[in-house]
Amino acid sequence: MVTEKQVMEVLYKCYDPEIPVNIVDLGLIYNVSVTDDKVTITMTLTTPGCPMHSQIAANVRSNVEQLEGLNEVEVSMVFDPRWNADMITPEGRKALGLPDE
Repeated sequence: MVTEKQVMEVLYKCYDPEIPVNIVDLGLIYNVSVTDDKVTITMTLTTPGCPMHSQIAANVRSNVEQLEGLNEVEVSMVFDPRWNADMITPEGRKALGLPDE
């Protein structure tokens, strides 16, 4: 059975095409749950009107689907809570050249 940890490892390889930081370190992943052979990922975008939303969701789905033992990958985009720069991890802040908080 696939674990949440395995899914998160894959998500570290997914990027917002406009920002050179993975979606986990950007703080875009709100929740990952695994039930039997189904993974549900709840995530957001840096802005609700992001023109890359379909590409990002498709990238997440296709990368996670490569894990053995999955039948379904559901990616849900939510905008509550709304993303803000405080959600970026220290690693992400460093990659973006932002000061530590």
